[in-house]
Amino acid sequence: MKNSEIQALSESEIIERIAAEQEKLTKLRFAHAISPIENPNRISETRKLIARLKTFLTAKQLAK
Repeated sequence: MKNSEIQALSESEIIERIAAEQEKLTKLRFAHAISPIENPNRISETRKLIARLKTFLTAKQLAK
């Protein structure tokens, strides 16, 4: 997800997206613990996306 796409989202959409990505990250970690996943870089990509979403959410909340 690109920064321009994140910027276009509303606060509630960002919050929903954060929750979905955190759930995805949990599932990836469990899958990787059981047997190595095909692309372990997806774990770090998901973590970074969550951080980016949280940053944009904070920026929107401070802009109010």
